[in-house]
Amino acid sequence: MDIDLLPEHAAFRGEVQAFLRTALPQDIRKKVLRGASLEKNDFVRWQRILHAHGWGASNWPKEFGGTGWNAVQQALFDEECAQAGAPRQLPFGLKMLAPVLMQFGSDAQRKTYLPDIASGDIWWCQGYSEPGAGSDLASLKTRAVRDGDDYIVTGQKTWTTLGQYADWIFCLVRTDSTVKPQQGISFLLIDMRTPGVTVRPIVLLDGEREVNEVWFDAVRVPVANRVGAENQGWTIAKYLLGHERSNIAGVGVSKRELARLKTIAARNDANGQRLRADPLFGMRVAQLDIDLLALEITQLRLLQRDGPPGPESSMLKVLGSALQQRIAELLMHAVGQHALPFGPDAQADAGADDQGDGLLAAQYANWRKLSIFGGSNEIQNNILARALGL
Repeated sequence: MDIDLLPEHAAFRGEVQAFLRTALPQDIRKKVLRGASLEKNDFVRWQRILHAHGWGASNWPKEFGGTGWNAVQQALFDEECAQAGAPRQLPFGLKMLAPVLMQFGSDAQRKTYLPDIASGDIWWCQGYSEPGAGSDLASLKTRAVRDGDDYIVTGQKTWTTLGQYADWIFCLVRTDSTVKPQQGISFLLIDMRTPGVTVRPIVLLDGEREVNEVWFDAVRVPVANRVGAENQGWTIAKYLLGHERSNIAGVGVSKRELARLKTIAARNDANGQRLRADPLFGMRVAQLDIDLLALEITQLRLLQRDGPPGPESSMLKVLGSALQQRIAELLMHAVGQHALPFGPDAQADAGADDQGDGLLAAQYANWRKLSIFGGSNEIQNNILARALGL
């Protein structure tokens, strides 16, 4: 099912499709559509192509170097990129840190960091979660002690996505232990090349090194790298999380993977049967179609509201992550025994498998995290309940 578009939006979609046909490198496209692993250069190369075309920061206002697109244009751009097999633009700089700098950063910080985020010249990662401080983020222990014009940062972050590639990390640190936990947190920007920063991989079930531990051993960080006032970090953290959770909705990716599911269901199996003829399976696919359309419309409505994302971003996160997990489950069901190859061996064999069925088990396992990161869905339900006065 599709939403009817105004003529100007239909023309915009055509413009994006034409650009993707000629600008998206085919080697990257094949990797994405198979579900194969992407390397750092794949992400950076695509971001630089978009930036050269003036589309590097589609969600930014023009005053900061963005496109100034409205909510419908942003949604269409994300959907067409996903359908074409473009990598998702890394959200850490573009959709998480950038809005924070626009709202809370100094002019010098905006001039220093925003251009390099849009161009892909600086790779950012997120330093929020710690052992014992994930969904209960206010319990974080990493401390920053003032020493003249610097902070001395000591502690540990974990589940740091793609931190092995990052040039910089934005971090929540404790700058006051004598007050209520939420009141003693600050927001720092830390150069990953600073002495005392150590990145250690966490190897996941599929053999991928997607997440990491990051250790800070007396790392010296200039006070000028603090965003906002000292101890204002909790306010900034919540603002950033609203943008992160909205991004997790993943409407474009869900549309692409649902189309993939329908294609697989239309194939004949070894007995000459087609899965799409199974009424129970068809009912589950139809329900996904309905729920995805509802999510898309809800996201568009929320994106068109004035002001930053509020508690409603939790709704997008819960619905979007659950929907992606349901699609992953049905994909596994649809390919049956072909999903058995797993881990590095399946990745190595992906070149001979244009359809990528053998990589679906890894995708299924990886997508289980969607309902946890960015604040677990249980926590999001609590946020929504409080917002509704329940």
